[in-house]
Amino acid sequence: MSQQPPSIQKRELRARFSNLRVSRRSGVFGLAEIIGLAGALLILVLVVVSYLYFLVPARSRRATLELERARLQSQLRNSQDVLVRGQSTDATVHNITQSLDAFETTGLVDANRGRMSLYDSLNSLIRKNGLRNTSGPTYTPLEPVGSKASPGSRAANTKWQSIYPGIAISLTVEGPYQNLRRFVRDLETSKQFIIINTVELERATESNTASDSGAGGASLVSLRLEMTTYFQRGGAENISGD
Repeated sequence: MSQQPPSIQKRELRARFSNLRVSRRSGVFGLAEIIGLAGALLILVLVVVSYLYFLVPARSRRATLELERARLQSQLRNSQDVLVRGQSTDATVHNITQSLDAFETTGLVDANRGRMSLYDSLNSLIRKNGLRNTSGPTYTPLEPVGSKASPGSRAANTKWQSIYPGIAISLTVEGPYQNLRRFVRDLETSKQFIIINTVELERATESNTASDSGAGGASLVSLRLEMTTYFQRGGAENISGD
């Protein structure tokens, strides 16, 4: 077989390379490429469909469930707060009831016994502090709130009424100022349950001052007191029996 000249061989090689490039250019969208492109488009469509029909609803459901969880947690906290407040209210009511029972049984006394003790206590404190009784004491029964007032009761004393029966006391004494201070202190610290509602101080009249000026020469002061005392419930019928 005869060999071709080198120049001919080069031309043939160039022709083959040219044909190869042309065939590749003309065959970019061949069957394999079309199948691959179709598969890629199908996968893209599946991804979009999955996102729209699965992921988006799942996210929406998750957001809804989170809101529902927050609402339920808020309701739970509110219920717990209501329960705690209810327990605190029950404890407060129980403490108030116990305190009220203790006050009625130990702080207050029976009306008949307390009335006699009050008379004795006032007279004893007046003598103890060297005071002179110039007016009273006057005692006005106080009926419990809601009960029918007795015929001898004074309407002006209704402002001192309470749920307990009691007595309103009006008293005026004279003496040195220091003795009057001790008298008021003794009233406030006495075992008798006494509430001082009004205190009025004024210089004693000249006639009284002159008659008592020999006792140390101290100027006398007049003290007027409006007081109330209360007794246990159930004994109101014994108050008016002086």
